[in-house]
Amino acid sequence: MSSALQRPPRSRSSRAAGLLRGTAARVLGLAVVVVLVVAVAVSCRDGGDGGSGVPVLGDGPDAGVEGVRAPSDEAGGTLRVVTGEVDSLDPQRSYQPGVWNLMRLYARTLVTYSSEPGATGNLVADLATDLGTTPDGGLSWTFTLRAGARFETGRPITSRDVKYGIERSFASDVIVGGPTHVVELLDDPENPYAGPYQDEDPAKLGLAAIETPDDATIVFRLRSAQPDFPYVLALPSSSPVPVESDTGAAYGADPVSSGPYAVTSVDPVTGIVLDRNPAWDAAADGVRTALPDRVVVRTGLSNLERDQALLAGSADVDVSGTGVHPATAARLTGDTGGVVPLPDRVDDMTTGAVRLLALPTDVAPMDQPDCRAAVAAAIDRRAVQDVLGGDRAVRTARLWPAALPGGPDEADRGPDPDAARAALTACGRPEGFSTVMAVPDAQASLDVADAVAAQLAEVGITAEVRPLPAASFYATDVGSPDNVTRNGFGIVLATRTADLPTPGSFLVPLVDGRSVSPVANTNFARLTDPALSAAVDTARAAPDPGAATTAWGEVAAAALDTGAYVPLVETRVQLLAGQRLHNAVVLRPYAGYDLATAGVR
Repeated sequence: MSSALQRPPRSRSSRAAGLLRGTAARVLGLAVVVVLVVAVAVSCRDGGDGGSGVPVLGDGPDAGVEGVRAPSDEAGGTLRVVTGEVDSLDPQRSYQPGVWNLMRLYARTLVTYSSEPGATGNLVADLATDLGTTPDGGLSWTFTLRAGARFETGRPITSRDVKYGIERSFASDVIVGGPTHVVELLDDPENPYAGPYQDEDPAKLGLAAIETPDDATIVFRLRSAQPDFPYVLALPSSSPVPVESDTGAAYGADPVSSGPYAVTSVDPVTGIVLDRNPAWDAAADGVRTALPDRVVVRTGLSNLERDQALLAGSADVDVSGTGVHPATAARLTGDTGGVVPLPDRVDDMTTGAVRLLALPTDVAPMDQPDCRAAVAAAIDRRAVQDVLGGDRAVRTARLWPAALPGGPDEADRGPDPDAARAALTACGRPEGFSTVMAVPDAQASLDVADAVAAQLAEVGITAEVRPLPAASFYATDVGSPDNVTRNGFGIVLATRTADLPTPGSFLVPLVDGRSVSPVANTNFARLTDPALSAAVDTARAAPDPGAATTAWGEVAAAALDTGAYVPLVETRVQLLAGQRLHNAVVLRPYAGYDLATAGVR
């Protein structure tokens, strides 16, 4: 191991903002570079295999969204992956979906996301024999481990290893940066668990909410019923860790593999290298095909650099989850004259990241429903979509990501200035009012804010756009209810992205009054209606998936009826497949091609 890859963790919101920052001059410069790269890539392809030595695979637009792009079971070769900065290779410390995709190669979990085309948001059994059983509506869950799964050391994986891996997330003084869903669901507020590093004997003591009656059985006892709990267990933070190999904060330098590949080298220059794990048994793994002999990951590349590598044939797949740069996207709309047109190598998908306006119900005049209704009626979503580049976003009037089945009906009727003015009169402000719009200091967000402010001005609402540091925006600026009311933020331009592809994961932090917190608050509108919280409980207690979808749809519709949230657009990305990539399936939860099935030829 040449060096550890440990970088300070960043929030998902601040990462998204950083990727969007830029200026017109910079974009123009990038566009020029992309034109040159495309020209080089095309000239290489025009030479055929004799010129570049790289067969170019296509299959047509969106081939990997509902199907398999360039299907093949051919094994061997090196899969060349590119990405941006990596926060940590420690499964309990990473909070980046692109890194979670990489971890599918070396960190197995009790359940995981399916590799089945068009169904990658569904769960399948992984280390466990099934998706778990719950006799009490999600209050307790029992899983049985399948036989044959081993760590790279050759030692069998036991239920105690799964428990220990989860316990690491409780050590907030050592294991920082990763998701804490298990802490919220399993910890006892009256007697909080401090993590395994405080245990006198980590092999015997531990978190009381997890029981391991034998090596193959693990039982979770939650603080409250949670039907989505298996999705929490699909996160890499719930993967097993052998206690004898745990090095605490340094574990990410050499994580012990439970999957088909093991991390064998980490270097900031040459990248991350994963080689085959000889202890992995394909018969005990129904998810991963493990086709390549080796996986090499170049990290720290900018969006444009990653695009260049894919276009020029020096990379096979980008797992950053951000799709191609807008300047590159402009080159993907037509035939470039090569053997395979670039559009035939592109997969379009929505990401689940919904940009919305939150109207805090404890900030005047947004404490009046009619004033909130005036804002909603004035919004032109098509104009917002155009500001973001048209095909980089999809208009939405629902509190419901597009990839989730069901949900309330779409109801974007377009801007209605007359209705907005009537609502202003009803709220006692016929001449309009002034307020402050809090927005992350990132170019795309500022552009959207300016467009929204112009729309509101047409009906007499003056919104002062207040840029706030992207790094602290969600944590302390709009994440602090006291700060929001103190500064009179009547409108918050925010983006909501759920960690799990479920309606509850998306909605609860936004609309459940019990989710309001003094810091890092995600209930931006401060909805505290007991009826909404009761509707959340009803959805959680639904007897079957169909009833649950209907109940969550009712929660989303009821929240929208308050006027406290105005959905605008959902982010859309274009994934570009590398020239040699085959068996490529779009993994929706991680907004990229699934590394568990990808191969090269």
